[in-house]
Amino acid sequence: MPDALDALSRRWIAAKSREKAAIDERREIEDQISKLIKLDETEEGTKLLTQNNYKLKITSRMTRKVDGDVLQDIAAEHGLSDHLPTLFRWKPDINMSAWKKADENLTKPLLGAITTVPGRPSYSITLEGK
Repeated sequence: MPDALDALSRRWIAAKSREKAAIDERREIEDQISKLIKLDETEEGTKLLTQNNYKLKITSRMTRKVDGDVLQDIAAEHGLSDHLPTLFRWKPDINMSAWKKADENLTKPLLGAITTVPGRPSYSITLEGK
């Protein structure tokens, strides 16, 4: 069994290395596509493109991090503490569907506790008709 485990371990490490190289190459291609189509990384949503027989679906998201201590201080200062369980999952993690539906009087004062940065777009490319 030790020889078999050594062989499988070597194969696993080699496969992991190939997998990392493939991921790096895919991400480089995605970055080139983003640059070519002038993708605005600060815009959330899905962009659909068709080129010959290729359909590209590019979904951009923003990554939001919440400072729980700052959030609680701001909420207490504005009398909004009761709304935190609805607007945030208590990691705290923002509940975007509830956040978008909530009145701006609730959400605007809480923005100081949230850092928003672009996330990496996800890609789906399919070849159709050939």
